[in-house]
Formats: sequence, structure tokens, C-alpha cells
Amino acid sequence: MEYTIDPANMPVGVVGLGLMGCSITACLLMAGHPVIAVAPLAADLQHAAKRITEHLTRSLQEGITTKAPATCLQQLTITESYEQLGHCVLVIECTLENLAIKKSVYEKIEAAISEDALLTSNTSAIPISILQEQVKHPARFFGLHWAEPSHTTRFLEVICGNKSDVAKGEYLYAISHFWGKEPTLVRKDIRGFITNRLMYAMYREAFHLVENGYATIEDVDRACRNNAGYWMTLVGVFRWMDLTGVAAYHTVMKDLFPTLSNTTEVPALIDNLVKAGARGVSNAQGFYDYTPEEARLWEETFAAFSYEIRELALKYPVDVVRKKVAAHNGH
Repeated sequence: MEYTIDPANMPVGVVGLGLMGCSITACLLMAGHPVIAVAPLAADLQHAAKRITEHLTRSLQEGITTKAPATCLQQLTITESYEQLGHCVLVIECTLENLAIKKSVYEKIEAAISEDALLTSNTSAIPISILQEQVKHPARFFGLHWAEPSHTTRFLEVICGNKSDVAKGEYLYAISHFWGKEPTLVRKDIRGFITNRLMYAMYREAFHLVENGYATIEDVDRACRNNAGYWMTLVGVFRWMDLTGVAAYHTVMKDLFPTLSNTTEVPALIDNLVKAGARGVSNAQGFYDYTPEEARLWEETFAAFSYEIRELALKYPVDVVRKKVAAHNGH
């Protein structure tokens, strides 16, 4: 179905202005939406405008947008008032992964928005069908699962809960193309959605290999970088098997699958780190040892990489071969 979509006439609300809330806001502004950004925590007001402006400035420098930051920022309202969400056609909640907090936030959002506005959550941990039970109008509630940095990545999952109106989900799917995404519409709710279920299976096996002495943390990271990291920007797992020989994978699976970790326990390696206060580069404590300077430089390096990998990835969109076939047949 074709939809008439004009971002300039579609105000969007973002509730929660941490790292992801700010990058989502930047993405929406670059797409042309007026954005009402609500800070549930007063502390967010101290850094949100600066962080959003930095995203917009870097995006202009890197060619992601042709709009000057000042032009985008004219479309932005940062506030602590939920009442200003009243005219939004879509609201994206980006608060902590805590059901009680989210329920409180939804009550405030629903008191402000119209009944035909869409309400979504950027949750990556709580099933959408559970969150739907916390709202008055579950048919208009969806998951919008972004990846950080949200203004550069192609990734987005649109997730339907058990009570979601799938037609509205298809509408969200259509809108998200204006945000520079190659989205996935998850029509049936499942904990972790698609990407997290895939990634956490990898994380579990990574911990198993390290904790049982098969490899070091550095070994595992190096294997990921130089194998899956080499091809995943171009293709996913099924296309990769097509490209490299389906039968070979079938042969390996019969012997390998029974040996993979299927533990349901949180690995001790990460449990001990978290209990010791580790948060990764944000406090220079994680699986690796960092000086404050190294932690800062890793954050800067990741930011630079996110722009460069985006530029490469856009040369190979999901329909790259289809376009080549069409161009060939056109001649």
C-alpha cells in the first residue's frame, strides 16, 4: 500500500533524552520532522541540546544531510512538559528498561496525545505485548527498536505486539524509510525481537569460549571482526550461506550444534564485572582495561567509524543486485 507521507507536517515526540533519545531526535530532525523532545529527568536538559547539535553538525560535515544545524534546530522543542506532545502524530519512548517507569511515562503521554496518534517504545528487552498491557489503546502501540548511533545506522525494527494493528505497523514501516532506514517489520512479537536474539546467541557462545579457556577476550573479538564483521555489512546470514555454499553449512551443523552453549545462566564474567561497577568505556571499566584517555578515544573512534561504515554500506543497499538487473535489462 502506498502512503502519502510529509515529515514536515508530522510532529514527532521523543520522550527520554539519553544517548539514544538524542541520536533519534537528530535523525528525525534531519528527515524534516518537527520534534518535541521531552526530558523526564531534569539532568537530561543539561546535555541534550549540545549532544543533538553535535550530531547535526557532524552529519552535515559527513554528507548525511544538507541541512544546516540551525535549520534543523528551529524544528526542535526541548521541554519537561508532556502537554506539548498534544499535536504529535507519533511518540517514541526512550526511557529506562523498567516496566514501572515506562508505565508512568505512558500515562503521561496518553494524557496528552490524541487517540489516533501512534505510541512506540525503543525497548530492546521488554516484549511489546507486555508493554501494551500498560496503555489505554494497545492497538496503536508498537516497538521501534533503533541501534546506536540512531542517526547513522540503517537498522530499525518495527515490532507488532499481540494487540497491535498491523496496518498501523505497515504505516510506521513506510515512514521509517524517510529516516534513512532499511527497516524490518516484525509482525509477531517475541522477546528480543530479531537482532537481539541473533546477537545474544553469539554473546552466549563468546562467554562460553572465554570462560572455558578456549580463547581469550581478544581472540573472540578478533574472530568476530575478521569474519562476520567482514561480510555482514553486505549480506545477512542466509545470503552469506547462499554465497558460500549451503551444503557445507548443513554438514557442519549436524556435528557443531550439539556442542554449542545452551546455558540459561548469566555468565560469571559479566556478572562479576557489573557487580564491581563496570559500565564499559563510559567509566573506563569493562572487559578491557582503559585509561581515561583510551576510553575517550574509543568513543571518538566509534563515532568516526559509524559515519565511514554508513558511507560504504549505502553503496550496497538491500536491493543492490535488483537494481543492477533492472539497469542491465533496461539496456
